[in-house]
Amino acid sequence: MLTTKQLYDLERLQKEVEANDDLELKLNWEMLRARDSNQHDFFHYENDELIAFIGLYSFGSTVEVTGMVKPGARRKGHFTKLFGEAMASANRLGYKKILLNAPAGSEAAKDFLKKQGASYAFSEHQMQWEPQLLSASTGFTLRQAESTDLDMRIRLDVEAFDIPLEDATAMESRVSGEQDTDMLMIDVNNETVGKIRIKREDGQAWIYGFSILPEHQGKGIGRKVLRHIVKQQSEAGYSVHLDVETKNAHALGLYKAIGFAVKHAQDYYLYEK
Repeated sequence: MLTTKQLYDLERLQKEVEANDDLELKLNWEMLRARDSNQHDFFHYENDELIAFIGLYSFGSTVEVTGMVKPGARRKGHFTKLFGEAMASANRLGYKKILLNAPAGSEAAKDFLKKQGASYAFSEHQMQWEPQLLSASTGFTLRQAESTDLDMRIRLDVEAFDIPLEDATAMESRVSGEQDTDMLMIDVNNETVGKIRIKREDGQAWIYGFSILPEHQGKGIGRKVLRHIVKQQSEAGYSVHLDVETKNAHALGLYKAIGFAVKHAQDYYLYEK
C-alpha cells in the first residue's frame, strides 16, 4: 500500500515531467491508489524529494511498466537502477508478458527502450470528444452489471479484444465495485450483447472496455450506445475521454465519426526477459 506522501510525490513529479516534456504519462492512478503490495512500485528519493519512479501494473499474466524521472536529474543512472529492480520483481512474480509503456512523443524513452532490447508492439491513442450535437439513441437497454454477468464480461474481453482468458478474468475481477464507476451491460431484445464501463473523476468521464460480441457487430449497436453515453456524460458536465489501440481500425473510425479526436498517444514495447 502506498503512503499518502508517496501518492502526493508521484502526482507532483508527474505534473513536473508532463509540463517539461509536453506529453502525458499513463500512471494508472486507480491501481496506484489500490495497491496492496510493495512489490510493484520502485522509488528513488534524494533529500526527501522523489527523483525517479517505476510502477508495475498487473493484468493477469501480463504486466505493464511505466516510469518517469525528474527533468533535472536525468542521465545519472537512477532510472536504469530502478528498471533493473522492477524487472527482477516482475520475474519473481512470474509474469509471462512484459509491456513497457512510453509516451509516443518521448525520444528519450524510445532510446532507453531500444537499449533494453525491447521491440515495438502497438500504440494506444487517448481521445477526447469534441462537443457537437448528438441525436438520441434507442434500440438497446443499459443496465448495471451484476455478479452473474462476470462470465459474459470475460467472454467479451476474450472475443472482442482477443485478450487471453487468464488476463481477462483478472481484469474483470479487479474492476468490479470501483467508486464513481458504472459497469454497464448492453442488452438488445433481452439478450446481452456487450458492455461498457464509465469512470468519472476530476470532471472527466473515461470510457473503458467498450465491446460488442463479434456476432452482433456491424448492426449499428455500438454506434448507438456510444452516442448515448457521450451525450449523457456531456450533458452531466463531464468531458469525455477514451483509449483505443491504433491496430483497432474499426473502433478508431467509430470514435472519430462520433466526434472524438486524438490528443495523446502511448507506445507499448515488448520486453523479453
